[in-house]
Amino acid sequence: MPTLTTFRSVPSFAVGHVRDLRVRWALEEAGQPYDMRLIGFEDKDSPAYRREQPFGQVPVLQDGDLTLFESGAILLHLGERHPVLLPRDPVERANVTMWTFAALNSVEPYLGNLANLVAFSMDQPWAAAQRPVLEEIALKRLGQVDAWLDGRDYLAGDFSVADILMTTVVRLLDGMGYVERFARLAAWRDRCTARPAYRKALADQVAQFAAAPMAA
Repeated sequence: MPTLTTFRSVPSFAVGHVRDLRVRWALEEAGQPYDMRLIGFEDKDSPAYRREQPFGQVPVLQDGDLTLFESGAILLHLGERHPVLLPRDPVERANVTMWTFAALNSVEPYLGNLANLVAFSMDQPWAAAQRPVLEEIALKRLGQVDAWLDGRDYLAGDFSVADILMTTVVRLLDGMGYVERFARLAAWRDRCTARPAYRKALADQVAQFAAAPMAA
């Protein structure tokens, strides 16, 4: 049975966004039981953990003799084992892989920059000037994904790991009103987050962190 490693506790703002959620969701979609291994935040810098994850981040997945880090790599690995996550047809598979990389490389950095500014830096003197710059590129990316979704229920055929990754990326802007400017994108996000596997994965993560809240 695979074992998923994440932190035992995180700051409250991170609950629902820690990237083990991506792996939990994929495992739930696949119907794959798994174990959890929880580490303290201080353990991320230990020599033992750095041998598994050289950057001291989560998640890590141990699957038999294989130890993987990076959520995108983990999801593609799970897709190799579970066709519900990654199609077997070579063309369909290539399209899912393409959108997997698009989520992580073409969209996430820009949405993450804006989310971090709004959440953590608006009291800084430079933030007011920087926000429109970050909003412009983030809205451009959201609009591009929205245009792609015209006539499509999911990014690349049926629901896949690409939708898991892109949904968690788009959710970085939850509560900020940006995604709601794009009807197709918002409908797609809502369609993905209505899936039972997502709801189970999110509830499990929230419950886990609630059991060990990080001290302020």
